[in-house]
Amino acid sequence: MRAALLIVLGLAIGIISTVFTVRALDERNPMPQALMVTMGFHRHQLQQAVKGQHCDATANLGQLQHMQMIASDIPASFPNAPQQFQDFASHLRTALQNAAQSAPADCPALTAALKPVDQTCEECHKQYR
Repeated sequence: MRAALLIVLGLAIGIISTVFTVRALDERNPMPQALMVTMGFHRHQLQQAVKGQHCDATANLGQLQHMQMIASDIPASFPNAPQQFQDFASHLRTALQNAAQSAPADCPALTAALKPVDQTCEECHKQYR
């Protein structure tokens, strides 16, 4: 009985240690998550502008340019990602570049400019999230 208890206890400690080790290894590079959180922050700012009908052209362009810069960091942040993921990142950069070049001055124009960006994000998140 004592031997069985020690075996079960040893297995439990081993499993818990393995879980902690795997989590620590997963969290050693915070860049990918930070990148996506920052991208989400800027997208949320644009969403709030549309929701509140306060779509200033200069502010819109600034947010889009921030998103564009962040999107340019995606390949370096996910170096071992499959080619399809890299293709999604390329599509996102193109969509953001087109949105920034269109310089949406009002809320309907901003909504239209963000539609391809949102579609690209949604497709990628369906595949890789």
